[in-house]
Amino acid sequence: MNKTLELREKRAKSWETAKAFLDSKRGNDGIISAEDTATYEKMETDVVALGREIDRLERQAAIDAELSLPVNKPITNAPADTPGKDLTGRASAEYKKAFWNAMRSQKPKYEVIDALQAGSDHEGGYLVPDTFERTLVEALEEKNIFRRLANVITTSSGDRKIPVVASKGNASWVDEEGAIPESDDSFLQVSIGAHKLATMIKVSEELLNDSVFDLENYIAREFARRIGSKEEEAFLLGDGTGKPLGILAATGGGQTGVTTAAAAAITLDEILDLFYSLKAPYRNKAVFVMNDSTVKAIRKLKDSTGQYLWQPSIQAGTPDSILNRPLYTSAYVPVIEAGAKSVVFGDFSYYWVADRQGRVFKRLSELFAVTGQVGFMATQRVDGRVILPEAIKILQHKTA
Repeated sequence: MNKTLELREKRAKSWETAKAFLDSKRGNDGIISAEDTATYEKMETDVVALGREIDRLERQAAIDAELSLPVNKPITNAPADTPGKDLTGRASAEYKKAFWNAMRSQKPKYEVIDALQAGSDHEGGYLVPDTFERTLVEALEEKNIFRRLANVITTSSGDRKIPVVASKGNASWVDEEGAIPESDDSFLQVSIGAHKLATMIKVSEELLNDSVFDLENYIAREFARRIGSKEEEAFLLGDGTGKPLGILAATGGGQTGVTTAAAAAITLDEILDLFYSLKAPYRNKAVFVMNDSTVKAIRKLKDSTGQYLWQPSIQAGTPDSILNRPLYTSAYVPVIEAGAKSVVFGDFSYYWVADRQGRVFKRLSELFAVTGQVGFMATQRVDGRVILPEAIKILQHKTA
């Protein structure tokens, strides 16, 4: 049996056992003894650990599949045909080869510099090749849930003006031959610009000159880890000053759907109120996003039929769910505490992420020469904001 599937079934059985134990130990007042609570939390910890192991195995399988691809593709056409021959600019094989030669070489040859003119950047670096940029975006998606859930667009220059319907017109009953009243839609514009995000890594000259070292894959994944983490934080918590405007921003973010009665707890009714505070058309594609610690608190809640709200996924590639809607976790969503916004529920396609052109790489040959290292700097310009606030609802805790 597939190891991942086996672990998913084991996790589902462990969860059923934990639920049965919790139900059997609840008194008439719904209170569980301290000893039984400790036992349940140990069982719950095992469920969480199995989930993390499943995630690790799935990531490992994805990496193994990528690395098992043949290094060289077999020739399937005439010998005179060259892969990428018909492509131009940053998509051409010539540009990709010149780009990585420039990254590896301290003093690239003139023909390399000439080939890189198609991707020269005003800041002195070079735009990454098209094929590599796609690899980087894929890696970002592994680290950043927003790039899977949000609407990602690419802008060329200047602010992107997005028309949004602020209010809609209505139909009216009119008398025979009566005048039909005007009722127009009103529009407003949401502007998306670009904020600069940058990072830098150092590689030893020995490692850089080692032909066995996969420079492209290393840089892609390391930059993805750093950029993806910072993006996700901004898409949730950003204040719009020098960074994107996050979903949890006080102004311009999602709308508050529910305010809890307690400062440090969540009830079943409050989750249901949050669910139905979102209009039905948005609920069709809505997802829950919260911190892992909040998921732990919600695992003990049951609906009116006695079913637990949290349900583990038993199918690969499918997230866990609450009220039959997908659940995603992010370390940047605040934990349960007074005044915190701990649960987000909505259609994240109404959060727009705007990438400005391509990502730029620059080699820093002299800065770390005394230590025998070479620096690589990556920059990208990106913005993000909620386009339609009513499409995303937030559960906020009572202020103590």
